[in-house]
Amino acid sequence: MTSPARKRSSSSDAAEKNRPLVEDIRLLGRILGDVIREQEGKDAFELIERVRKLSVAYRLKSDTQAGHALDRLLKNLSGDQTVSVIRAFSYFSHLANIAEDRHHVRRRDHHERQGHLQEGSLAMSMERLADAGIRAADIAKTLQHAYISPVLTAHPTEVQRKSILDAERAIAELVERRETLPTERERAENEALIRARITQLWQTRMLRTAKLTVSDEIDNALSYYHATFLRQIPRMYREVEAALPGHDIATFFRMGNWIGGDRDGNPFVTADTLRMALGRQAETVLRFYLTEVHELGAELSISATLAPVSAEMRALATASPDQNPHREDEPYRRALIGVYARLAATLHELTGTEALRHAVAPQNAYAAAADFLADLRVVEASLRIHHADALIGPRLAPLMRAVQVFGFHLATVDLRQSSDKHEAVIAELLKVAKIEADYGALAEAQRRELLLRLLNDARPLRVRAAAYSEHAQSELAIFETALVMLQRYGRDALRHYIISHTEDVSDLLEVLLLQKEVGLVRGTLDDHAQTDLIVVPLFETIGDLRNAAPIMRAFYALPGIAAMMQRSKTGPSTEQDIMLGYSDSNKDGGSFTSNWELYGAEIALVELFAELGREHGVTLRLFHGRGGTVGRGGGPSFQAILAQPPGTVNGQIRLTEQGEVIASKYAHPEIGRRNLETLVAATLEATLLHPTKSAPKAFLEAAAAISDASYAAYRKLVYETPGFTDYFFSATPIREIAELNIGSRPASRKATRAIEDLRAIPWGFSWGQCRVALPGWCGFGSAIAAYLADTKTRKERLALLQRMHKQWPFFRTLLSNLDMVIAKSDLAIAQRYVELVEDKRLGRRIFSLIRDEWQRTNDALSLITGEKQRLASNPSLARSIEHRFPYLDPLNHLQVELMRRYRQRRDGDPGNERVKRGIHISINGVAAGLRNTG
Repeated sequence: MTSPARKRSSSSDAAEKNRPLVEDIRLLGRILGDVIREQEGKDAFELIERVRKLSVAYRLKSDTQAGHALDRLLKNLSGDQTVSVIRAFSYFSHLANIAEDRHHVRRRDHHERQGHLQEGSLAMSMERLADAGIRAADIAKTLQHAYISPVLTAHPTEVQRKSILDAERAIAELVERRETLPTERERAENEALIRARITQLWQTRMLRTAKLTVSDEIDNALSYYHATFLRQIPRMYREVEAALPGHDIATFFRMGNWIGGDRDGNPFVTADTLRMALGRQAETVLRFYLTEVHELGAELSISATLAPVSAEMRALATASPDQNPHREDEPYRRALIGVYARLAATLHELTGTEALRHAVAPQNAYAAAADFLADLRVVEASLRIHHADALIGPRLAPLMRAVQVFGFHLATVDLRQSSDKHEAVIAELLKVAKIEADYGALAEAQRRELLLRLLNDARPLRVRAAAYSEHAQSELAIFETALVMLQRYGRDALRHYIISHTEDVSDLLEVLLLQKEVGLVRGTLDDHAQTDLIVVPLFETIGDLRNAAPIMRAFYALPGIAAMMQRSKTGPSTEQDIMLGYSDSNKDGGSFTSNWELYGAEIALVELFAELGREHGVTLRLFHGRGGTVGRGGGPSFQAILAQPPGTVNGQIRLTEQGEVIASKYAHPEIGRRNLETLVAATLEATLLHPTKSAPKAFLEAAAAISDASYAAYRKLVYETPGFTDYFFSATPIREIAELNIGSRPASRKATRAIEDLRAIPWGFSWGQCRVALPGWCGFGSAIAAYLADTKTRKERLALLQRMHKQWPFFRTLLSNLDMVIAKSDLAIAQRYVELVEDKRLGRRIFSLIRDEWQRTNDALSLITGEKQRLASNPSLARSIEHRFPYLDPLNHLQVELMRRYRQRRDGDPGNERVKRGIHISINGVAAGLRNTG
């Protein structure tokens, strides 16, 4: 037992560690308060302060009287007062996030200065690898064959405006700079600048007035390249190089992007948006190169009269169109002016835009990024052999690495569409060509036979002058545009074609046939076929996951497929990406069953591709479609990767980054680099240390039994409880989310209220907003209760579960995520939303079922982990919740009040728009406060 003295000491240490965080939160809160008092008046400020104090007393001191007073106060606010209070607490959530991010970096820096290695850092992983006897040469060899890629996606939970993000980045930089200022005068100037940015925030509209377009989503994603990726990814590579001195480090880490290429359920993504996405990506990276080359030219003012240059360098300078006599003896500057002119011409050729400055006219555009890199290598080699190595590291080396990573395309854009859309196009092509009148009526075996025959036929399917539907023309235009984009931006601009709802082999063959129709597949399957785009099945539902390995086995058994994939490889090995969907499988069967079925599908795929690797040299790369919430596969990436089944990583991993998680991970450059580093560290450990062994049979049998029971409990509540759909649409803000301008894609696949048709993302987002977070935990408590129900076996089975928690990374990570989501939920807040259900008996009945299941899950976690308090093993998150949630609660209380007013509104009431705006601001604030809602 811990002594009282030790407890006090531990508490004192924690308070001292958190003191800078508390000071930053108080500083930002005080400035926000000053701005509110100045902008809105003393009465508004005092109202907000009263709400804040009551909320803190209610949350931190469990003061029930404060809770009742808060409730009465909020219910009596006018429309204008309500919006003002919601804006204040929403911005406080944003500012608290900034302070928390700064403290995260501060603590990490402190540990590094003390020589303490941090979990998830490259340094820690390199030490573990060394301790295990793995040589630097082996690590470098692993990286030669590795492919690690976070993929940014746009989804209907990205509620942040770019204007808000930009202002918050400026505040974050000022808060960071504040720590290094030695004088009171400088700190006062710094505070004045923070005040200016917070004033800007207060006077900036938090919400979009129009629906987000795909163009807006592209711009939002590109802002993270400016803020973080373009500079921090080369810096991360530099750390890998420093850890592996003397070894060449291959380009193993690249960025991916869905925005502009993901058509599944989004009618606004077309061939034009694909062109736009790649054009803007190219413009972003080329303008970055232009800036860096310009700065490099300023730095390399070396005179040939003082330092010799290589013959190649002299030739590069001579080839430059720069004839300025003032630079006659400055070969590096002359050469780089020539490089700049070529980049400027490339920018114009690829994007139609102009460079901002010209020492000489743009000319002689680069044909490929490799040519630009070759020129930079000439500069590097000359500096190195003439004792100027010190000038390479600061700018030239990061620039060269950036060119290797980003090319002229910036990020690989994935194409994605639903299998039924491909089927419709194929059916139309075959009908018009009089090959098959009713393709949709064919059995799977007949489809395969027909599609294989057509893939072995050199002739196209389209009939000249025939009239095709708008859908067929639009889909074929995407494939045609992809061919042009590959020729323009290079082989890495497009690599993957993802097929949503893959249910059989014909779904893959249909996409190959559509590629063949436009020239993305060249040759025929029986005669040297090659494909430009890897067909990537996306297995989403529980049933799809169970069929994943059988489908891929049947696909590779078809004549010509394996040979085509071998001929189509772009790297050292033949790649086959397979995407696993976390969201739909979760909505289908609950969190535990989703994770268990994913685990089983991965093991089956590993076994299959071990055979295919031996027979055809095919390498499996899993693409994890993880969201931000635990209910959509979210949670810490490091633990998630290490918990993957044995053999599933092997240096190959792609994973989606979605929703608010993108902002929380990558808006701050330093935190962004740490998160990128974590992906690399986890991939190396999972590949070389083999942290997961094959689980014992008893573990697997127990997990299967828990999964079956969890699935039954989840389905019984969500799909079989009468009135549950009505409850969901009343007791969560799903209706209001559907109206919010936070994504270009509709919230539902069909115009129905069926949960089956609702997208998994707004489903999870809605439960998060009302603080239930049901998709992240529902079913587990009932499953454990059932598993331990027999008193004769209870003790033995509980011991088994506790062993699974200690010894099995899969189970431990799953329970850690459950622990987090239960800690972030709040049923006292959630109960307020039940008041919105018109049928009061229905509301009470279903909330009672939810509350009972939540309690069973909470009890099960305590029983298995031995931790009575949630987040006992995650003090940093517990600290975060302690500091942020008292300011989040008023947003939920006000959201409920405004939803009630809005749903009872009368048409034509002039206050309706203000109430609606208040609801939407509260959604923004709650999303910011929870941080992983996407």
